[in-house]
Amino acid sequence: MQLTRSFFARDTLFVARELIGKRLVKIDAQGRIAGIIVETEAYRGEDDLGCHARAGLTNRTKVMYSLAGYSYIYFTYGKHWLFNIVTESIGYPAAVLIRGLLITEGGQIVAERRNYLPQDHWTDGPAKICQALDLSGIHNGYDLCKNGAVIFVEHFEQSPVKLLGVTTSPRIGLNSVPEPWKSMPWRFVAQI
Repeated sequence: MQLTRSFFARDTLFVARELIGKRLVKIDAQGRIAGIIVETEAYRGEDDLGCHARAGLTNRTKVMYSLAGYSYIYFTYGKHWLFNIVTESIGYPAAVLIRGLLITEGGQIVAERRNYLPQDHWTDGPAKICQALDLSGIHNGYDLCKNGAVIFVEHFEQSPVKLLGVTTSPRIGLNSVPEPWKSMPWRFVAQI
């Protein structure tokens, strides 16, 4: 069952935690790809110096200020796309970065897109997820909650993976971000 906007229109930390175990789905011309979300990071507000919104409302960040349940996809390091989901209320910039998936459908498509790397390296990072699901800037601002969405998140009750719990840690890659933001335990990782 596809998650509704009310799921995403809540505190970003709750959403980031509760996305663990849900399934991200993308349907395209090659077929349906789905993966269990196993790692996320929360970014919230202009005062979070690890968040893009620290610069305020810009052309890049405007999607973060929009409705919850929209995609926020940005380009980084001159070569990678990263997929986030907008959270909270209109006007408050917040999003959850999807950092890790376990592919449950569309494995052959993902294998091709990831150059036949070993399966445990298909989607073990946010840039790899965008490569595997063929997500890019053209998907920025996409409504994941609309009827007939081809990118969405769903409940996944029949998961073949047993989640033993969720751990937290500081977000990754915030080396130049000052404290306390650098050490905020806003990364959520499934224990499986």
